[in-house]
Amino acid sequence: MKNLLTVTNLTKAFDETGPVVDGINFEVREDEIFALLGPSGCGKTTSLRLIAGFERADRGSVAIEGKVLESPEDHMAPQERGIGFVFQDYALFPHLSVIENVAFGLTDIPKHKRNVYAEEVLCRTGMGDYQQRSPNELSGGQQQRVALARAIAPKPKLVLLDEPFSNLDALLRETTRKEVRSILKKAGMSALLVTHDQEEALSFADRIAVMNEGKIEQIGTPEEVYYHPKTKFVAQFLGRTNLFHADATGGSEVSTSLGLMSLNCNACGKVLCSIRPEHLTLEEPAGQPPEEVGTVVAREFKGHDITYHVELNDEKYLVHTDNRIIFEPGDAVVIKPLESAVILEGGN
Repeated sequence: MKNLLTVTNLTKAFDETGPVVDGINFEVREDEIFALLGPSGCGKTTSLRLIAGFERADRGSVAIEGKVLESPEDHMAPQERGIGFVFQDYALFPHLSVIENVAFGLTDIPKHKRNVYAEEVLCRTGMGDYQQRSPNELSGGQQQRVALARAIAPKPKLVLLDEPFSNLDALLRETTRKEVRSILKKAGMSALLVTHDQEEALSFADRIAVMNEGKIEQIGTPEEVYYHPKTKFVAQFLGRTNLFHADATGGSEVSTSLGLMSLNCNACGKVLCSIRPEHLTLEEPAGQPPEEVGTVVAREFKGHDITYHVELNDEKYLVHTDNRIIFEPGDAVVIKPLESAVILEGGN
C-alpha cells in the first residue's frame, strides 16, 4: 500500500529542558487510520500540530506524497497543506448554522454551489436533517459529526483528529467512534488520530504508534502492539499484564515459578517477560510441588469474566478467566499459561 504521509526524524523543543518530540519516524498509508497513542505530555499533540503546520519543526520533515510540507528550511501554511483538522472541542463557529460551518472552507468551489455540496457531505455524516440548526442546538455527538463533515468537505488528503471523542460520555463515545470510522472508510480518506485512550486506539485504528517521552516505542497493528509488546512501557500502557524475570538457556522455553513456559522467540540469559492476564487460567492443584501452588488473595467479578489476584512465591499475578471458573479468596490454585510469554527489550 502506498504511503501518503511520511514523518522523518521529526523533532521539536520549546525550551532548554529537551525535545518534546524527539526524532520520530512513521508513515500513514493511503486509506489508513493511524493512531498516535500515549500518556499526557508524551509529545503526541505537538506531533499533530507540526504535521498540521501550527508549529515549526526544529529538525526532520513532514511530507505528503513526497512533497515536503515542514522542515527547518520549509514551512507551508496550514491552509495550503491539503489537511483537514478536527479539534478536541470541535471549534465550530457558534454564529453560523450547521451548513454554513461546513460550507465555510469550500473556497475552491463556486459560491453558488457550496451549500449544495455541504448538504451532500452532511447527509453522508448523518446530519442532513440538522443543517439549519446552530451548533449550540446539537448534542456532543452531533457536533462531532458536523466537525468531521467540515474537515472532510474540502476533500483533504489527510484528516487529523485531536482527541476527538474525549468530551463525550462513555456510551456516546463508543457509538460515535464507530460512526466516524465508518464515515472515513467509506470516504476512502486517511486519518491520523491522537489519543491517550488505549481502547479507543485499539478499536479505531488500523495501525498504532505508541509514544513515550517524545519517542515512538513501537508501531504495529492493534493486535501486534497488544499481544507482542516490544518494551515494558508498551506492555503496561496497553493494558494489565504480568511481568517476570527468567533465565533463558537459548531455546524457546524457560523455567518460571509458573512452571515451564514457552517464549515468543529463542532467548539466552536473563530476560524480562510479559504475559497478559487473559493468557493465563487457574486450576485446582493436582499433585504439583508446593512451589507451584498459589493462593487467591482477591477477585473482581465483572459479569462476563473474573479477574483473580493470585500470590505465588511472594509474587502477585493477575489472571482473567471466564465466569465459569470459580474460586474464592483463600483457595489454593495452580496458574496455567495458555499462550507464550513475550520477551521485552531492555531486560530490567
